[in-house]
Amino acid sequence: MEKIVIIGNGISGITAARHIRKLSNKSITIISAETDYFFSRTAIMYVYMGHMKFEHTQPYENWFWKKNRIDLVKGYVSNIHHKEKKVLLDNNKEIAYDKLIIATGSKPNKFGWPGQDLDGVQGLYSKQDLDALEKHAPNKDICKRAVIVGGGLIGIEMAEMLRSRNIPVTFLVREDSFWNGVLPNGESQMLNEHIREHHIDLKLKTNLAEIRSDENGRAKAVVTDSGETIACDVVGLTAGVSPNINFLKESGIELGRGVKVNRYLETNIKDIYAIGDCAEQHESIGNRRPIEAVWYTGRMMGETIAQTVCGNKIEYKPGHWFNSAKFLDIEYQTYGWVFSERGMKEYEGHFHWRHSSEKLCITVAYHKETKQFLGINTFGIRMRHQLFDKWLTEEKNIDQVMESLKDANFDPEFYAQYEQEILSKYNSDFSKTIKPKKKSLKHIFA
Repeated sequence: MEKIVIIGNGISGITAARHIRKLSNKSITIISAETDYFFSRTAIMYVYMGHMKFEHTQPYENWFWKKNRIDLVKGYVSNIHHKEKKVLLDNNKEIAYDKLIIATGSKPNKFGWPGQDLDGVQGLYSKQDLDALEKHAPNKDICKRAVIVGGGLIGIEMAEMLRSRNIPVTFLVREDSFWNGVLPNGESQMLNEHIREHHIDLKLKTNLAEIRSDENGRAKAVVTDSGETIACDVVGLTAGVSPNINFLKESGIELGRGVKVNRYLETNIKDIYAIGDCAEQHESIGNRRPIEAVWYTGRMMGETIAQTVCGNKIEYKPGHWFNSAKFLDIEYQTYGWVFSERGMKEYEGHFHWRHSSEKLCITVAYHKETKQFLGINTFGIRMRHQLFDKWLTEEKNIDQVMESLKDANFDPEFYAQYEQEILSKYNSDFSKTIKPKKKSLKHIFA
């Protein structure tokens, strides 16, 4: 019986295992040192905030793995001997494989800051990070203040978590506006306001210089590049993540920032594959980055590689870019490509609308010459993924999208609707007289 070994029990590895089992009777072994069972990493913030228990983040009952003949091994992989087709664990145990899937995910970035390895300094990625936060910041009496370094999705999640327990938070962001390397200026400025309205001390254009220790080896303060000292009990390092691949340096597997793979998710060594956050594409896929630390792309890679190892070799095709997140209580969605002013293509134009009093806005990207719709960011208004995916595939122009914007609204019944206001501004900005199409119900019942 062919032996499939998967390193990593995140969404990529688990999806691969589940789909391989659906397609075959192959032997499947999953190795991970993080937890006994798979859990939804995106939900750990809600455990700390008291919205759910940790066991609620586990999509499958504990008996699921045995029933589906998926063997779980808890341990760290220290090396891979590809010539012998063996995985070496840190306890010197060896596990043989016929095909190997590397799905080891990410680790929080560290940039050599003095004090970055002190007790009380951590990221927010793993179950161990959640446990550390419970230990060091159980309440505002134990943690008088936390400092978060790095502005992005993980940083804002950590800030929300700590504020849910009334712990004061200082947020150090090196850019002159929050996440403005990703978001256009209008959206970034709105988030600056929103973060501060939630009593988070947002310090823009500020870098971490040093983390200082107390007599017990615990973080007690940070020093910024301006010389300011901020007393704190917890330091969150949320300046992005990078592939968790240090254990592969002597393996013979080609590495860049991640594990180098082709469109079939194959490495340079036969029968070894890489998927998820740790995989780095050799060749670009449209505007996508070579490494994407995104939940749904990890799931798609898991489904793709399952087909390949079961004899139906197929390319990884992620389709149109999309993502969603929350910035405190503002829901964010993006479909297609909307670049910040720093990253805009020369052919890209933007239409931006923001509500006069509420934290609601959209930005629509289009091709300046052809008027082709390129993408949309929406804050505070839910939109239909399926419809935008269809419009991107059909290469609709921006006028067609704007006149049908009501069809894309996914907010519940009786929510306020803003499409008429958005269209009025669009007509005003571009000297047009477009009228909204009558709302179609076909996409709802399709």
